[in-house]
Amino acid sequence: MYRVLIVEDDPVICQTTMEYLAGWGYQVRAVEDFSRVMDVFSAYDPHLVLLDLKLPIKGGFHWCREIRLKSTVPILFLTSVGDNLTAVTAMNMGADDLIAKPFDLGMLGAKIEALLRRAYGFAAASPRITHRGLVYNPASATVRFENREIELTRNENRILQTLLEKRGEVVSRDLLMTRLWESDSFVDENTLTVNVGRLRRKLEELGAEGFIQTRKGIGYELI
Repeated sequence: MYRVLIVEDDPVICQTTMEYLAGWGYQVRAVEDFSRVMDVFSAYDPHLVLLDLKLPIKGGFHWCREIRLKSTVPILFLTSVGDNLTAVTAMNMGADDLIAKPFDLGMLGAKIEALLRRAYGFAAASPRITHRGLVYNPASATVRFENREIELTRNENRILQTLLEKRGEVVSRDLLMTRLWESDSFVDENTLTVNVGRLRRKLEELGAEGFIQTRKGIGYELI
């Protein structure tokens, strides 16, 4: 299990990211005392660090330099500043990649997987998730069931990813449309219905029938 250390002072972003990564099989810890970042880093010994640029007391560039003095661990900067100068400065400081806020969690997961693969080789397992024999790989947007595999469209990928994150819960249509809205210019009720229908049919083609249940007037549930 790969350990990820989050150094982020926005409690909503931090908690959401922690829950997302934990759901995909990562061991996650967040820094709470921003004067003791290196103490936590040394004790936790992470495989990857998510590091916010703007932090209390000392900024992300400072902690990036400190980490680089003792480790080559992959560092992914989280920043609301998306200009080229910030990216260049981050890379010069020793960062491995950068993602601008607000970021899509699926994109964050793909970047993390890519960094782990580069740093630790292909032995760094993809954060795949298994549900009742269904094996979903968010990085490749594929789903496998009983030795058969099928590719998903971008929207199908986002829908299945959200249902898996909330498996065992009813996921509202509003939440699913919000996830689709992150990448599409417009999403309405009909667009969601069509995409859920296509995803359901693809799962049925694999033999995974009845996995997505409609909860009338509310949304959908992966069972």
